[in-house]
Amino acid sequence: MGKIIGITGGIASGKSTVTNFLRQKGFQVVDADQLVHQLQKPGERLYQVLVQHFGQEIILENGELNRPLLASLIFSNPEEREWSKRTQGEIIREELAALREQLAQTEAIFFMDIPLLFEQDYATWFDETWLVYVDHDIQLERFMKRDQLSKEVAQSRLATQWSLEEKKSLASHALDNNGNQNQLLDQVAFLLEGGDSCARD
Repeated sequence: MGKIIGITGGIASGKSTVTNFLRQKGFQVVDADQLVHQLQKPGERLYQVLVQHFGQEIILENGELNRPLLASLIFSNPEEREWSKRTQGEIIREELAALREQLAQTEAIFFMDIPLLFEQDYATWFDETWLVYVDHDIQLERFMKRDQLSKEVAQSRLATQWSLEEKKSLASHALDNNGNQNQLLDQVAFLLEGGDSCARD
């Protein structure tokens, strides 16, 4: 059984910088968001349950899902958010579990990038959990800039996830991303070299 490390963070905390670096180093990284996008393609499992639930209005002319509309329908309604978390969450967990089992057979160490790792009880899946941490004000600013959002909308989206402060106490390691990219990646390199259990052959 390979060593499995879970990576998490929050919106605009810098997770993709870490996962891109790990891939460049030759590690396998399962991306839960990417998996969700795949499963939301026409005909796939999540696409089917979403269209069944919300109706044809969430389908664009090209057959793809209207993601901005879908996000606003889910984020603006606590009941829909609960439905989405439960229904989509169950399918995503099944698919991630299959990938995890598959990689555990072939990889000495691999990573799974799961944004809601703690919120959705994935922590027990992993030997270690790494949190990409950033102060709230910096996170808010980066999120507004990245997605061209107003402060109000950005704050309401951030409020749907646990704060990074809460997650910090649960993670095995917190990677501080308040500085620049090199400072963040130095911490990743340090963890990779920091013990035989994390070293590549």
